[in-house]
Amino acid sequence: MATTFESPVYPSDWLKHEADSYYSRDTAIIASGSGLLVSGTVLAQVSATGKYVPAAATGSDGSQIATAILLTPVDATASDAPAVIVARHAIVSHAGLTYGSTITDATKRAAAHGQLKAAGILVRQGA
Repeated sequence: MATTFESPVYPSDWLKHEADSYYSRDTAIIASGSGLLVSGTVLAQVSATGKYVPAAATGSDGSQIATAILLTPVDATASDAPAVIVARHAIVSHAGLTYGSTITDATKRAAAHGQLKAAGILVRQGA
C-alpha cells in the first residue's frame, strides 16, 4: 500500500513580495468555525464582527469580498484564533493560494483576485 505524504503550505509558496518593515501584514482574528486553515488561504472580513473567514463566492455580510491572505496556519475549528495576515502592498502567486469551499472555478477565483487587487494585493499567474 502506497503512503501519501502531504507537504504543508509555506508562505514562500505564494508570497513573492511584501513591503519592508512588515507594512504588508496585520494581525487578525479568524472566526470560530472556520476550521483548520493553511498558509495562503484567501480571507474576507465579516462586516458585523470584524473577524476573518475564508472568502466565499456569495454572501452579504462581507464574507464575499476577498481582502487578505492568511500568512501562517491556524486552527479556528472550535474557537476564534489570532492570526497574521497579508492585507496590503504584496505580490502573490496564484499557485499557492487556497480558497473557501464555494470558490470552485476559474471565474470565481478571478473575481477573488480582482477583490484582492482592490486591497493592494496583486495575484500573478505562475510560480
